[in-house]
Amino acid sequence: MSGTNSEKPLIAEGPIIILVEPQLGENIGMVARAMANFGLAELRLVNPRDGWPSEKARSAASKADHVIDGVLVFETLEQAIADLNFVYATTARERYGFKPVRSPVVATATLRQKFRAGERTGILFGRERWGLSNEEVALADEIVTFPVNPAFASLNIAQAVLLMSYEWMKSGMEDLSETLFQPVEQRPGTKEELFGLFEHIEEVLDARGYFHPADKKPKMVDNLRAVLTRRAFTSQEIGVFRGVINTLDRFKRKSKTDNGETEG
Repeated sequence: MSGTNSEKPLIAEGPIIILVEPQLGENIGMVARAMANFGLAELRLVNPRDGWPSEKARSAASKADHVIDGVLVFETLEQAIADLNFVYATTARERYGFKPVRSPVVATATLRQKFRAGERTGILFGRERWGLSNEEVALADEIVTFPVNPAFASLNIAQAVLLMSYEWMKSGMEDLSETLFQPVEQRPGTKEELFGLFEHIEEVLDARGYFHPADKKPKMVDNLRAVLTRRAFTSQEIGVFRGVINTLDRFKRKSKTDNGETEG
């Protein structure tokens, strides 16, 4: 699923994402796309292997140009985080030394609190092949790790950034069940419209010999109406049904013979 909507406000705030010695431009681009999906905008690169700028990164970013255009490049990690107040390091290692280890939910709640307090924060992500070194992790304040399958714990860099970006977005929501997309407003159908639908369907079915044998027609009509009233149709939905019936009604109907039988 892709695409942007220029009519809606662009969310661009939150912690800075720092990639340490990223190797492929495509991966950087996919990181930028993941960030943009969930409202993050500031991306810093430490000594990218293939240099910067990168057309491969821009292409893989799928129009997250505001992230790509704002990328800052540093020679060392110390330079990249020098102006920040608080930093998380992401790692899948089982031994972390003396630093607190947090889940993504706890980490992003902390980042959200610090963001609201006006602090500058960041999240470190390591190389595609082996992550962050112990020395690099030591520069962070705390560690964040993901609840992954212990036997298959490796995440690619874009996946890891996506997970943290998603949790960051959630941390700012008052109601986690809410969505940003609202259904199309529809007017509830009136009983008059529903009765019109009944009559329309029954007339078309009757013309095609559906109600057979004739003595069972009242019960069949009751069953049909019971099915159609199991939920409250909107006016638009009734219109859809009647449009379908009108289309079907263009085909030849069965006509009744003098003895009451139908013929095509």
